[in-house]
Amino acid sequence: MSAALLPWVPALPLAGFLVLALLGGRLDRRAIAAVGVGSVAASFAVALAVAAYFLGSPPPGHATTATVWRWMAIEGLQPAIAFYLDPLSLIMALVVTGVGMLIHLYSIEFMDGDEGYRRYFAYLNLFVAAMLTLILADNLLLLYLGWEGVGVCSYLLIGYWYAEPENGSAARKAFVMTRVGDVALLVGLFLLFAHLGTLQIQPLLRAAEAEWASGSWLPIAAAALLLGGAVGKSAQLPLQSWLPDAMAGPTPVSALIHAATMVTAGVYLIARTHPLFVLAPPVQGAVAGVGAVTLLLAAASALVQRDLKRILAYSTISQIGYMFLALGVGAWSAAIFHFMTHAFFKALLFLTAGSVIAAMHHEHDIFRMGGLWRRLPVTFIGFLAGAAALAAFPVVTAGFFSKDLILADTWAVSPALWLAGWLGAWLTAFYSFRAVFVVFFGTPRMEAAYESGAAMGLPVVLLTVLAIIGGWVEPVAFLAPVWTTSAPHPDPTTVRILMGLGGIASIGGIFLAYVAYLQRPELLARLTRFPAAGRAADFWFHGWGFDRLYGALFVRPLYALARINRDDVADRGVDGLVAGTWALHERLIRTQTGQLRWYAAGVAAGLVAALAIAGLP
Repeated sequence: MSAALLPWVPALPLAGFLVLALLGGRLDRRAIAAVGVGSVAASFAVALAVAAYFLGSPPPGHATTATVWRWMAIEGLQPAIAFYLDPLSLIMALVVTGVGMLIHLYSIEFMDGDEGYRRYFAYLNLFVAAMLTLILADNLLLLYLGWEGVGVCSYLLIGYWYAEPENGSAARKAFVMTRVGDVALLVGLFLLFAHLGTLQIQPLLRAAEAEWASGSWLPIAAAALLLGGAVGKSAQLPLQSWLPDAMAGPTPVSALIHAATMVTAGVYLIARTHPLFVLAPPVQGAVAGVGAVTLLLAAASALVQRDLKRILAYSTISQIGYMFLALGVGAWSAAIFHFMTHAFFKALLFLTAGSVIAAMHHEHDIFRMGGLWRRLPVTFIGFLAGAAALAAFPVVTAGFFSKDLILADTWAVSPALWLAGWLGAWLTAFYSFRAVFVVFFGTPRMEAAYESGAAMGLPVVLLTVLAIIGGWVEPVAFLAPVWTTSAPHPDPTTVRILMGLGGIASIGGIFLAYVAYLQRPELLARLTRFPAAGRAADFWFHGWGFDRLYGALFVRPLYALARINRDDVADRGVDGLVAGTWALHERLIRTQTGQLRWYAAGVAAGLVAALAIAGLP
């Protein structure tokens, strides 16, 4: 029964997109919202029904496939429109549809009055449909279709307010940078098909384990190319600098990109193809290294941002870094657990940030806010819960359980990588509560307009609950059938010690933020007077100079080459063809004399020539 229902999970949001795109011009705003929200809500309901059947009567091998139709048949390449359900794809689908539904509901009020209302919900529906296609695909070609689908939707939504040039620039930047990773992924698919003869995910992984030796060049090359695709979509080093600029889109779009779709696609890709990474130890080690470095660099940048949404954007890069760290040490279940809890608290943080920004007359600078906890009580409680979960506040937040599981499993593999994650936990707690204390406490600097209405408030309340209790739903045992191997887990005594150290990092970071921004702000002011501190803060503020570096290495040289080649050398051949055609034309028109006998003679000569050619042996 679960297999029969499964195709409807991505089909319903896709149907919502088609209705809004083709017929939406005839609908009023209430009907547009009903289609936009209702299609994703229906998808979530179907996903819940699929989960109930799957849990009540698990299929053989804890996996099942629903084939809709054969997509194409070209010799050995015969991919189908087919969807694969196992514990991994089920958890991903529930999170995407559930969180996506709440973001759609929030958007009804947030986007009210926007002239592109129908276009907005159409794009949002298509975004969810593409992400569901990606995570449920049973073959890599269909996965790639969903992969490119979320890329196109991110471009459309980041540049949604396209009348502003900077929004279009941010959308193009995201599109181009993620395309770099997408090309690597596409080459990886070519390599896999050429050597294994299939793109069906499960047969391909079994063939790789049977035919390829661990550490040989083929799995290393394939895994490295897949990693290239993953770092682009998930905004990890060195392709991370597009994500902060993606804040140009509407705030609910930011919530959807950062919490449930797009940036988690790379995490899913590595988790789904994990046997390839197990066969390529250097690449799996690189996954952990990329995650550890990224989480520290992004956390440092979040420390000094003034824009509320950019703080959250850098925190997303950092938290995805934790997921990469877990994947790199083989803690597959821990990575997916953190994906789940992160979806709850990051969506909550973005939605409450949107409420703050709307109430503050679209002001983004946290240092122009202050004292909002009395005026925006529901928003304050939601943001506080989200920040506490992001900071992994001990025992009472979802983020504590998933992040500490990552750190515990990392310790069992590499204490050095654990140290990077632990230092990142200090920084995370500090910048999370820096935002809390500056925005909601202290002296009010602007008058807040209003608290959100029911459509924006209800998703905040539900996500607040999930950010607190979501960590108690630990999916590690449920996910166990998916993995062929897993990281060693420390003994219980070590786990308790590591949890205590994690709690120290969380509470310590919060306390330092309290001292720096509420109790003794003059201490921070003294620190910033040192030239070295100011230069470091400016360097971190600008994302460690990656935009400047890429501008010098790629953007400006490309612009210079375009200026040199403004007449386009490639057109010279076409211009020559055109000139030759015109010259021939000039000669042929001279044969048009208007004298019938010459035309008849020409036809007769052509007929004789044709018969002569036909008679040749």
